Amino acid sequence: MSQTQIHDTGIFQTPNAAKYLRQLCKHFGHKIEVQLDEATPEAPTATLTFDRGPITLTADATQLTATVTGPNADELATARYIIDKHLERFAFREAFTNMTWAASA
Repeated sequence: MSQTQIHDTGIFQTPNAAKYLRQLCKHFGHKIEVQLDEATPEAPTATLTFDRGPITLTADATQLTATVTGPNADELATARYIIDKHLERFAFREAFTNMTWAASA
């Protein structure tokens, strides 16, 4: 029997969304499976496959969106923390602190 997965979605308003998406992919690509789709270069998408569950990233001209998936709230909190801490390093020029997170339906 498969376990029910839950989702949270985070948004970071930035004109540099595609850049940060690519940085996350390059960084995590050394550690986990990463699928990057740049069919539309100004609006790339990616999936980062973590053991706890996938993280889907999308970018456009104004925002980076991350959807984290996991079996429980603790795993979602860990995934949110991972994304926030990495973006904090990559987006330091924008004084990034964390994405605006909300539970997905």
